[in-house]
Amino acid sequence: MSKATRANTQSPAPRGGDRHDLIRVHGARVNNLKDVSVEIPKRRLTVFTGVSGSGKSSLVFDTIAAESQRLINETYSAFVQGFMPTLARPEVDVLEGLTTAIVVDQQRMGADPRSTVGTATDAGAMLRILFSRLGDPHIGPPGAYAFNVPSVRASGAITVERGAKTTVKATFNRTGGMCARCEGRGSVTDIDLTQLYDDSKSLAEGAFTIPGWKSDSQWTVQVYAQSGFVDPDKPISRYTKKEMRDFLYGEPVKVKVNGVNLTYEGLIPKLQKSILSKDKEAMQPHIRAFVERAVTFTTCPECDGTRLSEGARSSKIDGISIADACAMQISDLAAWVRGLDAPSVAPLLDALRQTLDSFVEIGLGYLSLDRPSGTLSGGEAQRVKMIRHLGSSLTDVTYVFDEPTIGLHPHDIQRMNALLLRLRDKGNTVLVVEHKPETIAIADHVVDLGPGAGTGGGTICFEGTVEGLRTGGTITGRHFGDRAAVKDTVREPTGTLEIRGATANNLREVDVDVPLGVLTVVTGVAGSGKSSLVHGSIPAGEGVVSIDQGAIRGSRRSNPATYTGLLDPIRKAFAKANGVKPALFSANSEGACPGCNGAGVVYTDLAMMAAVATTCEECEGKRFQAAVLEYRLGGRDISEVLAMSVTEAEEFFGAGEAATPAAHRILGRLADVGLGYLSLGQPLTTLSGGERQRLKLATHMGEKGGVYVLDEPTAGLHLADVEQLLHLLDRLVDSGKSVIVVEHHQAVMAHADWIIDLGPGAGHDGGRVVFEGTPAELVAGRATLTGEHLAAYVGA
Repeated sequence: MSKATRANTQSPAPRGGDRHDLIRVHGARVNNLKDVSVEIPKRRLTVFTGVSGSGKSSLVFDTIAAESQRLINETYSAFVQGFMPTLARPEVDVLEGLTTAIVVDQQRMGADPRSTVGTATDAGAMLRILFSRLGDPHIGPPGAYAFNVPSVRASGAITVERGAKTTVKATFNRTGGMCARCEGRGSVTDIDLTQLYDDSKSLAEGAFTIPGWKSDSQWTVQVYAQSGFVDPDKPISRYTKKEMRDFLYGEPVKVKVNGVNLTYEGLIPKLQKSILSKDKEAMQPHIRAFVERAVTFTTCPECDGTRLSEGARSSKIDGISIADACAMQISDLAAWVRGLDAPSVAPLLDALRQTLDSFVEIGLGYLSLDRPSGTLSGGEAQRVKMIRHLGSSLTDVTYVFDEPTIGLHPHDIQRMNALLLRLRDKGNTVLVVEHKPETIAIADHVVDLGPGAGTGGGTICFEGTVEGLRTGGTITGRHFGDRAAVKDTVREPTGTLEIRGATANNLREVDVDVPLGVLTVVTGVAGSGKSSLVHGSIPAGEGVVSIDQGAIRGSRRSNPATYTGLLDPIRKAFAKANGVKPALFSANSEGACPGCNGAGVVYTDLAMMAAVATTCEECEGKRFQAAVLEYRLGGRDISEVLAMSVTEAEEFFGAGEAATPAAHRILGRLADVGLGYLSLGQPLTTLSGGERQRLKLATHMGEKGGVYVLDEPTAGLHLADVEQLLHLLDRLVDSGKSVIVVEHHQAVMAHADWIIDLGPGAGHDGGRVVFEGTPAELVAGRATLTGEHLAAYVGA
């Protein structure tokens, strides 16, 4: 061997770039973080733990991921940045070693009625291209198979400015796949007119019964009364045919009302645009109740709920139309696509197979592409977002996950762990915010935040290996090995809730008796039919309080006091004590500081740069006028009360001059769910997922009902918080309530009095009751997947 050859075999000297193996964070102060400094190893799986509200999301999402995305956005031109969301630099002294961050969070997917699993992923687009190439008969380009594209026809004269101007006749045609009757929604609405108005009254007498429509001051009502199309003093029942047609279905026209030009439009189209086109789940409770009373949604008779035009449904490949393909369970659709042999579209078929196989691999093979995306749970939505990243060839990317195991059965968690490890092994940095011990156990590195929540958290309690965490003495370390024992004795039911012949979604004529007066857990693998059984078969009526996984929506003006209704009795107490109007004590009404309109901060928009928020100089961030702050209750002004924690406020409103029983009851419920540390005026936008879940639980606990239905109440909760939740559920049952919980957490299963296990698989492999009985019987039999995992959990 020559000298030259020997020299080439030696390992090269380390380069400067090889030293950047850490993400360094110094002095992070976002939300409740207290000058946090941490070093995170790259190309490793790092799990962030800590009680709910300890600062995990503030560190991972609002600091590391936010700065990475901001720096990437800055590489684009100022023109392009103007079309992108503006991100402010997080409050942090130093951030080094960042790589491109791909965030896979729990934000629900758009709940627009036209959004489906197919439209939200690449699968729908690829399927449309496939049918446009192979469908028989051929009806047009991919848009002809899209239920979001209407057919358009136009003809007329156009002027062409090329040399001498010439006018030519032209026609334009575009074939779309949208069903004209339901406009691609799959359902049509029928409105009960008796719920809109009282026809024995005139408009001047307040005939409208629509929430918020008052005849004396509401502009919308004045438009109808002064439009000239109807007589405002004549009862609606005496309208002529023409008046009724104009009143209900009139075309939009300009009218003058009190000297102001406004648009008049028939009542039905007006309601469809203003209320019925919105996501029902995002509505205020009283508006949602009105919509449920006034509107019935029925399957579109023309497209039979497929959303597609007759032409799109007539074009087929091997006897299967695109509507049939989208309605198939994805695991079945993947098998059908694998059976297609068409060399002309081979690359497309390969990409489609890979996408559909990713659905199956990630445990979502039970979905169908026509499933509305608004009906997906938080866990399902997060896994759908993961699909596009599974086959990616990118390396040295930072993947950021927010509790990817939410909504997963212990059997499915093993599969999720394998996916996280696979992303890491491709050379990526994987950051996971997580509470489940099964996922914490596979981490290369653990960062534990705490020690408490809110102002009691925001510091690093532990950094190191999983073994170090076990012996570290932190709350997470102490609870890491906790295993709830199966109950020795269970409560006796006081009655039963009979469900017979349940067929919602994938349920197969299910007959089951749900015991009342006890804690019942409904479990099974993801997609086995749990929510279909509980929400689709238990009548949500008098006496049933249903608390689902729907996200809390709120702006930066919303806070725990406004969301729970706590602010109403507080405002009334201040008003009574000072002899003034309650509206003065609302920062969104008459009491708002004029300088910042009650926001506490003034926002300066800088176009493509991040808006700058500065504390209002007039109210110094207190949000109220100076005159309002002179009024006191129990020696405190309204801004001081909103700055209190729930625990302080519970004491303040419990006795003495400020005693307010209505406020004290709500505060007691907030303390019961473990939110005693939250301040009353803290913006909802700063709350963690677990805190929002418990805030929702506390709010619904105030409703009168004998049966509580909870959908995964442990979502976002630390191991220590789960223990507190179990005590709360026990208190509810012991007070005479019946509690039915859809849950995967083994601690809740072990604590149950009765378990209903669905399965054995997901989608069309599920939908059956595979076990009914006590947790002890489930563990002893080990006849189901749940039984096996619960037995391993309790060490039986």
